Parts: sequence; structure tokens; C-alpha cells
Amino acid sequence: MKPNYNWDYCDTMTAMQTTQTATSQDTLNEIAEDFELLEDWEQRYQYLVELGEQLPPMPAAERTDENRVMPCMSKVWVHAYPDPENPVRLLFHGDCDTAIIKGVVALLIHIFSGKTADEIQKTDIDGLFQRIQLAENLSPNRHVGIYAIVEKMREQVEKQRVN
Repeated sequence: MKPNYNWDYCDTMTAMQTTQTATSQDTLNEIAEDFELLEDWEQRYQYLVELGEQLPPMPAAERTDENRVMPCMSKVWVHAYPDPENPVRLLFHGDCDTAIIKGVVALLIHIFSGKTADEIQKTDIDGLFQRIQLAENLSPNRHVGIYAIVEKMREQVEKQRVN
């Protein structure tokens, strides 16, 4: 059985935004449960690719060196910005030039968007990655790159908190 996220979006809002009532732990559990439905890593890789394909285009103006995840071998950009309807909560745009990592970016955007800075900083990404066995099934370079993406997103969260 294939998990099915309903990630519709309007206008320029990110497709991976969570509802603002969902807790970070609820979101992590939902993702882990979806991955557990998939039988093997070939299906999980395909699922990540499909998630990346659903990621809306990142505005060209946000593809800057400041938003680039430099430790990543792939070209990855992430950008945090306040939710225009509730500036205490943050939203993200992101993009990547490789399919699997773009899927991971889509997952991270889904997890972090719609959350406060404190909620994002407290989110147990390591626990999720262990639960879905992500680190065990990626090359060491990709593993390092994924944690660099998480770190970049959290750095941007802190910059938003200061602003």
C-alpha cells in the first residue's frame, strides 16, 4: 500500500505545509507510519522521489548563496520565512537538483512548515531518521548532506527569530 499525502496548496503557499494544529510529533509519527507501509527501500526511494516531484517550484529570487546548503554535494536551497497569516509560525521553500534529496527536502518542509521557531528547534529529526532507517540506507555523503540541510533550516529559523 502506498501512502498518500494530500498536499494541495493555494497561490504561493508551500505545498508541504502542515496544519497549524498538528504537533511536530504528530507529523513525525505520520511520516514514520507512511514509510512503515512500504515494503523495502526501493519503494521508499521511489516514494522520496515522488515527494520531491510534488514540491512546488522555489522562487528564483530565493536561490541565493545565503540559502544554499554548501556542505551538500547536491545543489540544495532552503528558505525560511514568516507565515503572512501568523508571523509567529514559519514556512519554507526548498529545492534540490537530485531527486532523492529533493524528496528529503520535501519531507523536512512538511515537518517544519507551520511551526514556531521553538517547535522546529525541538523537533526530533534524528528520531524520525532512525525510525524510518534513513541513515542506514543512504550513502555517507548523502547522510552528511541531509544533516547539513536540517542544520541550515534551523539556522534560518534562528535568523527569523532575531528579525
